[in-house]
Amino acid sequence: MNLELHGRKVLVTGGSKGIGLAIAHAFAREGAQPTLVSRSAEGLAKAAADVQQATGIEPRVLALDLSVSDNLAALVEQAGDIDILVNNAGAIPAGSLDKIDDATWRRAWDLKLFGYIDLIRRVLPRMEERGSGIIANIIGMAGAAPRADYICGATANAALMAFTQAIGGNSPAQGVRVFGINPSATRSERMETMMRVRAASTFGDENRWAEFTAKMPFGRAIEPKEIADLTVFACSPLAGYVSGTVINVDGGQMFR
Repeated sequence: MNLELHGRKVLVTGGSKGIGLAIAHAFAREGAQPTLVSRSAEGLAKAAADVQQATGIEPRVLALDLSVSDNLAALVEQAGDIDILVNNAGAIPAGSLDKIDDATWRRAWDLKLFGYIDLIRRVLPRMEERGSGIIANIIGMAGAAPRADYICGATANAALMAFTQAIGGNSPAQGVRVFGINPSATRSERMETMMRVRAASTFGDENRWAEFTAKMPFGRAIEPKEIADLTVFACSPLAGYVSGTVINVDGGQMFR
């Protein structure tokens, strides 16, 4: 299927691994030109080489810590005019209210919650002035189905859902689409880390984390490619009426 994305300029934050890297691969397969952002220059170099080897497209890379507000302005200037922004940076730690101290809470929100919001505040006006653009926020199912043992992330994700819906409801008047995707547990090192914390709290043994995977829909976690393919399709002209919505991808878990 031709998703009509050839030559589109795409900025992917958190693009050196996991869902972000899978999204970069998916855009490159469609002939788009991704720019990958992460704080790790080494991770970005490896990611760019992987994408180029698989697709023939060489991504641009920008090594920046997006929890630092000055770096957001630098990112927008260095990235230049982009057609598509995919917000994906930020890993909020698991833990109940008594386990997440104030400094950890604020540091996590600076990168994910305020990082998404502040980057959109800089990119959206440019897109609106041009009369075109797409913003995809990769958020997380905890915002729609919050748990006490992931309270910091659930609260941030719920805020991002509301932000996405509000901005995306208004932006089509200026030719811009904004939407979100809520992945449930997706296969990654981060997923294992979070499940180890949850297993330690639930069973008193972090090594029992894989028991949670067996209880997932279809008996497995989501593959990063599944989220990437959905993201790229929703960013394409074939999904041109999608804005202001947040798509839950959890295999129906929240209804079980």
